[in-house]
Amino acid sequence: MATSFILTLSGPDRPGIVHAVTAFLVKHNLNIVDSSQFGDPTSQRFFMRVRFAPAGEEQSTLESLQTAFEPTAKDFSMDFEIHPATQKPRVLIMVSKIGHCLNDLLFRQSTGQLSIEIPLIVSNHPEFAALAATYNIPFHHLPVTADTKAQQESQVLELVAQNNIDLIVLARYMQVLSPTLCEAMSGRIINIHHSFLPSFKGAKPYHQAYDRGVKIIGATAHFVTSDLDEGPIIEQNVVRVNHGMSPKELTHAGSNVESNVLATAVKYFAERRVLLNGHKTVVFD
Repeated sequence: MATSFILTLSGPDRPGIVHAVTAFLVKHNLNIVDSSQFGDPTSQRFFMRVRFAPAGEEQSTLESLQTAFEPTAKDFSMDFEIHPATQKPRVLIMVSKIGHCLNDLLFRQSTGQLSIEIPLIVSNHPEFAALAATYNIPFHHLPVTADTKAQQESQVLELVAQNNIDLIVLARYMQVLSPTLCEAMSGRIINIHHSFLPSFKGAKPYHQAYDRGVKIIGATAHFVTSDLDEGPIIEQNVVRVNHGMSPKELTHAGSNVESNVLATAVKYFAERRVLLNGHKTVVFD
């Protein structure tokens, strides 16, 4: 079976980009499996995701494709990445004492619903060591205090390097990450927030919402930046409540939507569907 690849790109919006990409694929006897593109009239940037495969029996290597596409990318001042469609991102999950998102991610990964690898779990508390063991995933208990945060985060970055981690997922990890860690893993840390974000204040709230790229009201999964809870939004979903629900029922309903939103965001990342567009995102369905 022919290996398929995913090309993602972004750059200044101008005529001829789609033509150049398709011409490249035709020249190298590559067939488009699916394609999505978006030109942002505000940022004046163009975004594209193309999944393609060899049209004949001849197989292309990742290295040869990357090298061959570089002149096209340079001509249009584009940033691009090419990955095998079957390549699974390596994900480090961080958690504290609330485990519903961790449990959900582990189950989805183990049943093939999430195309990711989870080489390890890190926590500042020991509670979920047994859960990690049931999935045969190494568990690292790294306690943290205000005085030891820098040292603990240095250990996290060492684990990232040792395990070739592509993405950190904060599955209700109840610690604020330092700017150092945020910058080291920029665009590669996803957090779940148990509320809709951001909270708009002052004049023209709908204009502010448009500027931030809000998707929907509810739980929010977003990339982590050094600005607390202000990172680019990836996914949001809604949970409806009513006056007859107890605090416990509200908590259960919120937990469900948090788990679903976080899993969806991780799935989009794994499938190379999320592209950064300044302080918001383009997410291809």
